[in-house]
Amino acid sequence: MSTTDNRPVFLNLLRIHQPVTAVLSILHRISGVLMILSLPGLVYLLSLSLEDQAGFTRVAALLGSLPMRLLGVLFVWALSHHLLAGIRFMLLDFDVGITRMTARYTAWLVHGLALMTSLFAGWVMLGGGT
Repeated sequence: MSTTDNRPVFLNLLRIHQPVTAVLSILHRISGVLMILSLPGLVYLLSLSLEDQAGFTRVAALLGSLPMRLLGVLFVWALSHHLLAGIRFMLLDFDVGITRMTARYTAWLVHGLALMTSLFAGWVMLGGGT
């Protein structure tokens, strides 16, 4: 057996445990991509709703459907997570909260606040807030 074995190695991604700060960074990128990908659909819905009363009624009915309300909750999560994580990253750029313990705490704080915002939005959008 040689010391330089070039065989492929099976990489089980479910067994790799990332630190909370790495998960935050990955989710920050994912939330940004989700928001960018949703822009054409949102612009189309805005354009349709501004055409006439019938277009507005169609958009209102579409946004009132359960799948669209669930997508709305996902969008609220993406927006809140991206905003909070972005603020955290900007503070890190100014050396605020740069220590390992503080960085972990603020990462958990961003996760928690984004989740609470999403749960509240889901409660309101799915009829609990009426």
